[in-house]
Amino acid sequence: MSTSATASVSTHILDTSVGRPAEGVAVHLSARGGRAADWRALGGSATDADGRCKDLPALPEGTTHVRLDFAVEPYFEKKQADAQQDAPANRDSGAGVFFPEVAITFAVVPGEHYHVPLLLNPFGYSVYRGS
Repeated sequence: MSTSATASVSTHILDTSVGRPAEGVAVHLSARGGRAADWRALGGSATDADGRCKDLPALPEGTTHVRLDFAVEPYFEKKQADAQQDAPANRDSGAGVFFPEVAITFAVVPGEHYHVPLLLNPFGYSVYRGS
């Protein structure tokens, strides 16, 4: 929850290749107070069965920029391994992970909540400011 002195952040991931939430994706949150400031790692979480991170750390007072780092490679590798187990003929398809990670950086102002969904598929992604 944001206060008048801080902003807050939430996110979720939808795997658009299957039309389902992406479960088990590690998400790390960093913040800085100004364009020239160093990034400060705040911690992270992983997406739940609904593709949501409900326990991201709070932003410190004075935060002006936020970065969400999504570790999507393990998610796609597991998805690929599960598919290969179900269809052994596809084992040597050679389809790797094109985007092993996704980093989203955005500006924030105190008192605002920022919900930043990630729409993900094996060969592309999109983000937007949600509500």
